[in-house]
Amino acid sequence: MANVRVLVVDDSAAMRALFCDILDNAKGVTVCGTAKNADEARGQLEALRPDVLTLDVEMPGMSGMEFLEEVMETRPMPVIMLSSITQAGTGTARRALELGAVHCFPKPLHTSREEFDATVRTLGDIVLKAASGELQPGGGEGGEGGAGGARYRSDGRIVALACGAAGIETARQVLAAYDAACPPTVVLFDADPAAVENAMRAMRASLACQLDNAVDGVSLEIGKVWLAADPTRHVIVEAGEPPRLRLVERDAVNGARPSADLLFGSLARTGLPALGGLLTGGGSDGVRGLGILAETGKVFVQRPADYAPRDRYDAVRAQGLEAADLRQEAIPEWILGQTNAES
Repeated sequence: MANVRVLVVDDSAAMRALFCDILDNAKGVTVCGTAKNADEARGQLEALRPDVLTLDVEMPGMSGMEFLEEVMETRPMPVIMLSSITQAGTGTARRALELGAVHCFPKPLHTSREEFDATVRTLGDIVLKAASGELQPGGGEGGEGGAGGARYRSDGRIVALACGAAGIETARQVLAAYDAACPPTVVLFDADPAAVENAMRAMRASLACQLDNAVDGVSLEIGKVWLAADPTRHVIVEAGEPPRLRLVERDAVNGARPSADLLFGSLARTGLPALGGLLTGGGSDGVRGLGILAETGKVFVQRPADYAPRDRYDAVRAQGLEAADLRQEAIPEWILGQTNAES
């Protein structure tokens, strides 16, 4: 029997090489070609006629999600989405399956020999099942290819997160895990606004929730996430029916603008059910506000990796604040678990 022929599409040369290596080592699978964007992939699909397509979610120009939709309309075939934000159960994974992908497979974050061998076995098996029709569009097999995970529904809590540049990736993972009915969320960034926009731009189209920049007076509603990165204005939560965001023009607070201390403190003053979290970042902004919010809501702090700033984490620990101590990979599930009315 001939090997299953796979076309690998990823904008990263390193990732293309990694997945080619993985798939070429898988029994019964051959990589017939690669492409770095949708334009190249379009031509390769026509010329090579692969049995299976692996497709990166985030690519410059036409995103992987947009190209997936095009493929399903013009040349339906088994498509496996490969990305750091397509773990089963995330909003991104569900959207990909809704568009017709047969499986969503996470890019390996580490490549030890053992992990590489395990990935070869797992991904190779998925490709063979996709080619044979065992995996149907939408994850129809109902096993490891499906969206999996719970469908989270907000219990009315407002989520407020604050991070520095080092915490942007964690914020992205939280948003990727959100359902269309996610809790109303504000994410405050102590980082260059251009860097924040660049990090969020590629994933906007793939999110199940609605994502936008903070606007003065906007209501905080289920299914919506607001990003606050404007260094000229603070952002606070104002009580009401519904509660609203307010953008405030005033001096920096302890050197920070927008100030996480102000955001957390304002949310605590509303008396509304709330969850607050400090993601990795420099400085101690947010520690005092998190302490105030802890008196009325649930709070957590991200445990930094060895290479990440420890300022905020150490300040929380020194204060003796009762906050959940979470590693990056555990944060999305913990947030959703805390705000899930069905849990």
